[in-house]
Amino acid sequence: RDRRNKKRVRKNLWLIQINAACRELGTTYSKLIAALKKGGIEIDRKILSELARTQSAAFSLLVKKVS
Repeated sequence: RDRRNKKRVRKNLWLIQINAACRELGTTYSKLIAALKKGGIEIDRKILSELARTQSAAFSLLVKKVS
């Protein structure tokens, strides 16, 4: 039971981090994910969260490319 809860908590943390970084760039999480799917870019939320936290320049380029 707790292993499933741990996974749920981590996924929520990734979503919060991505959304916070997106809002700094003038967009939202849902718009970013929709644009990534529309653009055919397959990147998981864990990697997006890592990019947003550690490599903000690369994350902003990704957001600008799909927006």
